[in-house]
Amino acid sequence: MLSPERLALPDYEYLAQRHVLTYMEDAVCQLLENREDISQYGIARFFTEYFNSVCQGTHILFREFSFIQATPHNRASFLRAFWRCFRTVGKNGDLLTMKEYHCLLQLLCPDFPLELTQKAARIVLMDDAMDCLMSFSDFLFAFQIQFYYSEFLDSVAAIYQDLLSGKSPNTVIVPTSSSGQHRQRPALGEASMLEGVEASLFCQCLENLCDRHKYSCPPPALVKEILSSVQRLTFYGFLVALSKHHGINQALGALPDKGDLMHDPAMDEELERLVLRSRLLWSSRQHRAKEPEALEREPSAPAPPPHLAGWEPRE
Repeated sequence: MLSPERLALPDYEYLAQRHVLTYMEDAVCQLLENREDISQYGIARFFTEYFNSVCQGTHILFREFSFIQATPHNRASFLRAFWRCFRTVGKNGDLLTMKEYHCLLQLLCPDFPLELTQKAARIVLMDDAMDCLMSFSDFLFAFQIQFYYSEFLDSVAAIYQDLLSGKSPNTVIVPTSSSGQHRQRPALGEASMLEGVEASLFCQCLENLCDRHKYSCPPPALVKEILSSVQRLTFYGFLVALSKHHGINQALGALPDKGDLMHDPAMDEELERLVLRSRLLWSSRQHRAKEPEALEREPSAPAPPPHLAGWEPRE
């Protein structure tokens, strides 16, 4: 059933808003690359399964980074997949380094860039000690902000640097490339870490940025709520506030609340089935492996008398 918002949009705007052409192009490319295998069960079935996977969010697994970051839905799907796959890290209370979290990300996306992982870790650590340990929940919520709002945060960093140096932030160029090659975040020195900028002026600049930004950005009302609660703040203080804000997490919609982060009944049930199945398979293999050994260890039965066996000793 079509929503009222869908009916109010012209067709081309709806297609652009939902990135339908991006998925159609990707589906056709996969169809051409695997046409020999797909010909066995038909093109219609292929497109059905492809778009079902898009709806379920499993279409991003083991794909290249350029595809994973191509649409907001892809980014949210990747965040959800990362949480569900490695939730047990947090459930077990394990603490990992930035490089270890990056290895986990690469298990889902082999060419995931190290730079994004480093930026997410810096939100948690607030310094250059990138070998420190982090909890799964701290890293996950920082990574969510950094990954989903990557282009927006690059522009925010440029605005922050201009405010620190006294320049007009109106000169900031908003990245418009869809290739994933975005403007390098300016280096923030020790002075900027300690001093910060006036929150009200920073808020005005970010409101203008949200109005003209072509990529995803946090809800402006929630950004204003964060900035109105302080007089001055640093760039990383702003990132920490974004990562910990309950409303922003809900608006993004990829992850559960922090209190429910370790709970996923559907996944737990599936994991229990897999564990049970693997245990039964292992037990069956062990049983089959022991059968010949048991036969070899059993004492042989006494030989029957020669006349019963039809055997006579030689002279």
